[in-house]
Amino acid sequence: MPLIGYARVSTEDQTPLPQSQALKSAGCVEIHEEQASGGNRARPVLARVLERVGKGDTLVVVRIDRLARSLSHLLEVIEQLEAKGAFFRSIQDPIDTASPQGKFTLQVLGAAAEFGRALIRERTKAGLASARTKGRIGGNPGLRARDPAALRKVRLAWEDVLRIINGPLPQARRWSQSRLLRAVKAYVRDGFLPATVIDRAGLRARDDRLPAIVAGIKGADPDITLQAICARLETMRERTPRGRTSWQPSSVKMLLERADRLGLL
Repeated sequence: MPLIGYARVSTEDQTPLPQSQALKSAGCVEIHEEQASGGNRARPVLARVLERVGKGDTLVVVRIDRLARSLSHLLEVIEQLEAKGAFFRSIQDPIDTASPQGKFTLQVLGAAAEFGRALIRERTKAGLASARTKGRIGGNPGLRARDPAALRKVRLAWEDVLRIINGPLPQARRWSQSRLLRAVKAYVRDGFLPATVIDRAGLRARDDRLPAIVAGIKGADPDITLQAICARLETMRERTPRGRTSWQPSSVKMLLERADRLGLL
């Protein structure tokens, strides 16, 4: 499977040599260098590369910001490659569309952040309600004070998110909580995800933990079947809304419908 490298720098003062060396080490048989702004989509070298890639080829970059500076542009390039039967890989990011887990792109990271907010919101709701009865509005004083109980609630919520993401991944490619948080913050900083994914979430009146988990699984693999979601939930040792260990497609369908109403899909 031919690997085609693409290296980009923004100004003449910069050199693409470190990128080219990393691409060569990754096994690229040819490397194309370009000096252009990342915000400019009409880059002649990139256009020629996308024109010449063929079925089975893989376009490789060191980091996704060398290829695109927005999520929409990145997905546009990936769609062009997929239309030709080609693939995309970023050396320093968890994106390799030639692998079975290749659909784990920035969208999944964005979804993970959203579902993390939903889970954290549910687990801190009781603390916020208690604060309101004492005349305080918003925020979690336990988190500000580094209260162990409050911190545990947040940690457990992110553990749920990690279980959603890591479920289909082999052990060597699984995420840690700290790595996931760093990645989400980095993608927000670089403009690939909206800042709202790490904003404080509002309250919801109903328990939305299970809908968030099911929506997270669906978001990571839009083509997944109800039966496959059942199997994933059983692997995660999640209990049904009635406390059972065996899941049925009807229960998953109900949770997906609730997730849709809650705006999680």
